[in-house]
Amino acid sequence: MKKLFFVTLLFVYFSNFAQTASVRIGYIDMEYILEKVPDYAEAKNQLDLKASKWKEDIEVRKNEITKLKENLATEKVLLTKELIEEREEEISFQEKELFDYQEKRFGARGDLIIQKTTLIKPIQDQVFTAIQDIAEQKRYDFIFDKSSDLTILFASQRHDISDQVVRAIMRSEKRQQLSKKEQKIQDAKEAIEDLQDENPALAERQKLLDDKKAAREKLLEERKAAREKLLEDRRKAAEEKRQKLKDEREAAKNGTVIEKDSTGNKTEEPNKQDSNTPTTPEERKRIIEERRKKVIAEREAAKKAKLEEQKSKEKE
Repeated sequence: MKKLFFVTLLFVYFSNFAQTASVRIGYIDMEYILEKVPDYAEAKNQLDLKASKWKEDIEVRKNEITKLKENLATEKVLLTKELIEEREEEISFQEKELFDYQEKRFGARGDLIIQKTTLIKPIQDQVFTAIQDIAEQKRYDFIFDKSSDLTILFASQRHDISDQVVRAIMRSEKRQQLSKKEQKIQDAKEAIEDLQDENPALAERQKLLDDKKAAREKLLEERKAAREKLLEDRRKAAEEKRQKLKDEREAAKNGTVIEKDSTGNKTEEPNKQDSNTPTTPEERKRIIEERRKKVIAEREAAKKAKLEEQKSKEKE
């Protein structure tokens, strides 16, 4: 009923106020903002670890009670009435302790709620401070929380200032670690971001420019990588060619022949000597003399054949 009254009151106020001046309204998503704040994530992890430990304790106690009940059911026929009542009282006592423990840890006023409030409150204070700063700087009349109990039937994305709040919190934390020079650079960057918040079309154009720049840089990197690969391939080919020439020179110097086996790998074999190659000076001298005589005989035979040919022509 109170919520309906509040919404109706706002509607009436906006209707009357809109006749004289424009109303600037924004909204946030508190859950979204908290998820983006690093301190909240760390605090939430700590709390989740504690809650996990408490759940394990509860599970252990449940198993102990279940075991007591099973033992009683098994041994009941062997026990006296007094012993049965005593064990049932023990089980009831254990169940009551378990219930109290669950309430203490996870109840409406339990440790989980208390510690969650303690851990999150400083972060929520940061968020509220950032919201107030943004509202004053950019002259918002109202800022609602989309994740609260207030029902918002429709909200245009252009009125969502959640990212602005996150940036404001991150800026505050970052400034404490920057030098004066870095703060000036950061101020210029923040001014551009604020201008983009006020002008969505400008932000969209900037995004297109950033995407084109990223694509251009990626293309340049790919071309650079391809060029480096080509140069590396050429370098390897030149190195292999130089090594091949070097191997051939070494082979010629050492009297070996470079051949390739069936796999294409180089092998070296020594030059094979002719079986008629002379091995002594006397043998080489004899061979040379025989060659000389053979040449003389061939010349004489050629002269004789030529004279006979001339004689036969003269007779004709």
